[in-house]
Amino acid sequence: MRGLALLAPLLVLLILCFVVPVAEIIRRSFVVDSEFGLEAYSALLGNEVFWTILGRTFGVAIVTTLVCALLAYPYAYLMTVVSPRTRNLMMLIVMIPFWTSLMVRTYSWLVLLQDSGPIVGFLRGIGFEGVTLIRTTTGVMIGMVQILLPFMVLPLYNSLAGIDRRLLGAASVLGARPFRAFRRVYLPLSLPGVFAGSVLVFILSLGFYITPAILGSPKNSLISQLIVERISDRLDWSSGGAMSLILFLLTIVIVGLSSRFVNLSKVYGGAA
Repeated sequence: MRGLALLAPLLVLLILCFVVPVAEIIRRSFVVDSEFGLEAYSALLGNEVFWTILGRTFGVAIVTTLVCALLAYPYAYLMTVVSPRTRNLMMLIVMIPFWTSLMVRTYSWLVLLQDSGPIVGFLRGIGFEGVTLIRTTTGVMIGMVQILLPFMVLPLYNSLAGIDRRLLGAASVLGARPFRAFRRVYLPLSLPGVFAGSVLVFILSLGFYITPAILGSPKNSLISQLIVERISDRLDWSSGGAMSLILFLLTIVIVGLSSRFVNLSKVYGGAA
């Protein structure tokens, strides 16, 4: 009973701030012109633009996840071999983005990626003439990678920190070269952390709005921008609600399938 009493405030908050709004959006997705029906869903299923944007959203999420994994793995690995003082400093670097507003970070990338910014200027200076990063999918992914990278580093570090490094020594004694020992022993043991971090980054990428809205353009919009456009500009709650429910169901399916391969709660819990 005491446990339920302690959980009551959190449950009430979740119901009021999550369950009720989501339930209302779902209800509105089935209401078209004050009549209950599936017209919004049937219209979406036959809408080529919706499928194009949904496919682009998944493509951006996949690329963002892969880049985050490639950048986070060596960083997280280095955190497991350095001294405790250096490890604390590296952890501080990872946590700093959480202390900065997402809007501020995104507008910072707007300054850096614009045609007169330092990044484009550097690329043009080394021979990449005509390169453009702002208002492009590439620019959106650059901003998303920087923002989502900590969500990959933390679970990945938690997984790598739990690997007994004496296994590499044992593999070396048995004649395995360092790269072979890493590929056959260390890498397989680290895959749960890679998988858990990838699932988290991928799911967050699917619903990203602020960064694509600021760094991207309507020509390369993602599903979140389309949902906001339908609801805010057209007041089309049925279509926006239908897209939201489809995205929500896809996210649930991804999490459900992921939990069959790795204990996500264990990895995330340790990372916290």
